[in-house]
Amino acid sequence: MKRLHSFILKSFLGPLTFTFFICMFVLLMQFLWRYIDEFVGKGLEWTVIAEFLFYVSATLVPMALPLAILLASIMTFGTMGENYELTAMKAAGISLQRIMKPLTILIILISLGAFYFSNNVMPIASLKTTNLLYDIKKQNPELILKEGIFTNDLPKFSVKVGNINKDNGMMYDLLIYDHRENRGNTNVTVADSGTMVTSADKLTMNLTLYSGNIYKDIKTKNRKKNKNHPSQRIKYKIFKQNISLPGTDLKRGNEDRFKNSYRMLNLGQLVGTEDSLTNKLIKEKESLSKNLITRHYFQKEPKRILKDTLQAHLVTEQTLDADSLFNSMSSPNKQITINSALNKGRKARENISRKNGELEGQIKWIRKFTNEWHRKFTLPFACFIFFFIGAPLGAIIRKGGLGMPVIISVLFFIAYYIISMTAERFSKELVLTPFWGMWLSSIIILPLGIILTYKATTDSSVFNIENYIDFFKKINPLKFLKKKNA
Repeated sequence: MKRLHSFILKSFLGPLTFTFFICMFVLLMQFLWRYIDEFVGKGLEWTVIAEFLFYVSATLVPMALPLAILLASIMTFGTMGENYELTAMKAAGISLQRIMKPLTILIILISLGAFYFSNNVMPIASLKTTNLLYDIKKQNPELILKEGIFTNDLPKFSVKVGNINKDNGMMYDLLIYDHRENRGNTNVTVADSGTMVTSADKLTMNLTLYSGNIYKDIKTKNRKKNKNHPSQRIKYKIFKQNISLPGTDLKRGNEDRFKNSYRMLNLGQLVGTEDSLTNKLIKEKESLSKNLITRHYFQKEPKRILKDTLQAHLVTEQTLDADSLFNSMSSPNKQITINSALNKGRKARENISRKNGELEGQIKWIRKFTNEWHRKFTLPFACFIFFFIGAPLGAIIRKGGLGMPVIISVLFFIAYYIISMTAERFSKELVLTPFWGMWLSSIIILPLGIILTYKATTDSSVFNIENYIDFFKKINPLKFLKKKNA
């Protein structure tokens, strides 16, 4: 039996490793295609790109691992079914459950590892990825000049070039706006031709211009009041200037700036942050309630009106209540009271509407932390479920390789992913509770795994098309009508 277990494990680990890296590659290419504009023209070193890809790959494990397990299990059992190895094992008295036993233990270990990865490694990888992507977005791009188009890639300069000689790098009809003084277009340089050469350390740009003019506005104290201010024109044959460049080295920011985001926390941190945010929300609700009671719902009358009303009640010795106080007022005072109450009511409604939007935003933000807490458990559970879908499914269809298993795996995973994303969105929009939002896809897929395992154990021909054709032939309505007429 140990030799059989070793054979089954070797048959599964090969496809699992292969499909896992294939899934990672596909998901990584999709991610790069999404953010390709952030990398083009930044002059990033290969070490920075490799570091970014490493962190991104770690964040893609939750999607790649369940799909790889599903695909590998279908391929493994499909190949064994196609080669009649499953048939030989069953003929020897070994049930499908015993055949799946070593792989079930392996999947349990992988699920536990996935939980550890999701709780301890994923937050760090997400933090590193977010920080590095933010720094890359802020990185200034390399200077790329295009003919007839203003380029703002050079810091504090706007450059337009008419024509560029690609053989010697000479540029013609240059127009340069210098914005280093932050006073608008007050320094303009025009040149018939010129060159721009970057230094070896890429820290300065050596600018050489030929036959042109420099137009400057002279800064004066009363420039805003006096529209007629002096200007300066400098004519030159050769003009040279060194312009400082920011350099191509990536400037790293503080890594703690995103550490409180819900994707960067483990289970304990998520619970602590969620509790603090919930307590803050409760205090804001209590503050809103007190504010409405003291400032809008119960409002003191003006002293003059209140004094006259109390004196009238003291003379008549009536019981003080709201209706009697209001009825004892004169008509002008009643109108003033009604208008005041309406204004207070409108202000209260506006305050409630505005505050309700703020509180709803806070509730949605707290909901993200709750969803992320559940996500730590959905990844290992998805690995477990997909194995019990793929293994019996492969035993039923009895097809190995990358043909039919890939199609079936992708269809199952797309259905699972669509249900998962839709339910999670409903949870974020407060339509579903966090439990149902994060576990609905697993709850729907779980019965399918149980049914397929049962069908594979009983050797049911689920995917035999002839059985379905025979079934529909039995319920042929034309045949039923003929019997009725007879």
